[in-house]
Amino acid sequence: MASIGFIGVGNMGGPMAANLAKAGHTVKAFDLSKESVDKAVAAGCEAAETVTDAARDVDVIVTMLPAGKHVAHVYEGTDGVFATAAPGTLMIDCSTIDVDTARTVIAAAEDKGFPMVDAPVSGGVGGAEAGTLTFMVGGTEEAAEKARPFLEIMGKTVVHAGDAGNGQAAKICNNMMLGIQMLSVAEAFMLAKRLGLDYQKLFDISSKASGQCWSLTTYCPVPGPVPTSPANRDYQPGFATDMMLKDLKLAQDAAGKAGASTPLGAAAESLYQMMSSKGNGNLDFSAIIKMIDGEI
Repeated sequence: MASIGFIGVGNMGGPMAANLAKAGHTVKAFDLSKESVDKAVAAGCEAAETVTDAARDVDVIVTMLPAGKHVAHVYEGTDGVFATAAPGTLMIDCSTIDVDTARTVIAAAEDKGFPMVDAPVSGGVGGAEAGTLTFMVGGTEEAAEKARPFLEIMGKTVVHAGDAGNGQAAKICNNMMLGIQMLSVAEAFMLAKRLGLDYQKLFDISSKASGQCWSLTTYCPVPGPVPTSPANRDYQPGFATDMMLKDLKLAQDAAGKAGASTPLGAAAESLYQMMSSKGNGNLDFSAIIKMIDGEI
């Protein structure tokens, strides 16, 4: 069994760290939130007082942080991971951040002799708790294979997407599709409502027809057809609107730098920004249907 430092044990990182501990690994958990650390400890982890404490004398370091600036600081700061970790420590960043920062941090890790991958996730809090996340991994083949046994404890699907930063690239492309698709499903249900078509009838047809997609069959934005969707629990996340907005902004930033045309991605960003600006960023992203319906 390995000794793991896990930095960032919030809504996603907490359950992920807990699953590593349940598998028999020793997990030192650090977060700026004491409440989050306490939850991790209750789930079988040990408390780390600082980033330095979490990174000292471990075999693996996993991070789940809000943005690129936090990742860069935690790894490259004066009292950060690179300054503390033992030579050869495996590093896995599961944060969703911009591609450029991911590539810069991994290059710095490799220069210092640390194998490192970017491994953002898909699957939300439910997937983190159940250990069914999908990991999109960027980095060398060797580093990806070293990370795989740990990722397979936290998720059911691990795909090596290519070189450093390609995990982030895959994540933002995937979530741009998801944001756009949810809008299409929401608009279709609101049109059905005004045409007098029952929600369940539309679901029964479209879930077996060409309109079928994950946003419909797994995450249907109206109550009823999919009992486990957030629509049946007052749109509590799930995957919050502000998290979707963050990913859409990352996608638009990447598209601008790459010279890629993404007009629907830009439109999706604008609509989720409107949803957030109305004070609804904490609702599940599928609650965008309420804005389309004029309720919020």
